[in-house]
Amino acid sequence: MSFSAEVKEELSRVESRHLCCQKAELAALARIEGTLHILGKERFRLELATETAPVARKAIKLLRALYGVKTELTVRRSILHKTNNYLITVPDQPGSLQALNELGILDDSMRLATGILHRVVRKNCCAIAYLRGAFLGGGFVANPQGDFHFELTADSEKIAEDLATLMRRFEIEPKITQRRGLHTVYLKGAEPILMFLALAGAHGALLKTENVRVVKSMRNQVNRLVNAETANVSKAADAALAQIEAIELLEETVGLESLPPALRDFARLRLEHQDVSLRELGELADPVLSKSAVYHRVRRLEELARSTGQSRRREQ
Repeated sequence: MSFSAEVKEELSRVESRHLCCQKAELAALARIEGTLHILGKERFRLELATETAPVARKAIKLLRALYGVKTELTVRRSILHKTNNYLITVPDQPGSLQALNELGILDDSMRLATGILHRVVRKNCCAIAYLRGAFLGGGFVANPQGDFHFELTADSEKIAEDLATLMRRFEIEPKITQRRGLHTVYLKGAEPILMFLALAGAHGALLKTENVRVVKSMRNQVNRLVNAETANVSKAADAALAQIEAIELLEETVGLESLPPALRDFARLRLEHQDVSLRELGELADPVLSKSAVYHRVRRLEELARSTGQSRRREQ
C-alpha cells in the first residue's frame, strides 16, 4: 500500500462530530471526485469515482446518513494497475436536488457552482473538513522516505485557488500549477505537509513523517560534519606537504645548518613528524611552542624557501 493510500485510509476513519462538517467533507469529495450529469430540467445524476475502498465506503455512508439517497456501487478491476476502481452513482431521485444544493455543487439558482461556496466552509471546522475531503478525493502525498511532496488536484483553476485560500486560512502556504489538464495545489518541504496532516487529523501519518524528518535531519548534519572534517584533514595534509617541500628545498640549497637555531630545530622536527598537525608539532617541541610561535616559524621557512627558489631559477 502506498503512503497516500495509508493516509487516505486513516483520514477516512476520522468522524466529524458536527453535521455541517460532515456535509463539508462530503461536498469536497463530490466536488473533487464527482461528475454531474444533466438529465433534464432540475434532474441530475451524480457519479463519484475513487480507487480507495475506505473512501468509497465513507462517501456512501455520508450520502445515506445525511440525505437518505439511494446509491449504486460498481466495482471494476484495473488490469493495468491491478487495483479496483469504485464508481458510486447517485441517480436522480427525490432529495437529490436538495443534496446537490446543500453540498455546494449547485448554487442557490440551481446552476453549477464554479467554486467553493462560502456557506459550505464558513466555519473553520467546516473548512478543515472540506480540506480533508479534498485530500480523500484527489490528494497525494509522497512517501517521506523520499522527497517531501504533497498535492491536491482540481479540475478547474477556481477550485484550486479556493483550496489554496482555505489552506492559507490555517497558515499553510501552497502553490498552484497546471499539469495534464488538471490544476494542482502543492506543498514542498516537511513543515507545511506536517501542518496539513495535523489539521486534517492524520496523526499516524504525522508521526511517521516527523520521525523520518528527524532521521533525515540527523543524517544531513552528520554528513555535513564528516564533509567538513574531511575538508579540514585534506587542507592540513596539503599544508604539511607544502611545509615539507619548503624544508627539503632549503636543505638541498642552503642546508638546514645555515638557518637560525629556532628555525633549524623546527624544520628537523617537521621532517621527523610529517603526519602530525601543527598543534601537535608545537606540543612535541622542547620547550613546547604556542600556536602563534608555530605559525611564525612555518611562515618564515616558507618565505625563505620561496626566496631561495627564486634565486636558484635566476642563476639557472
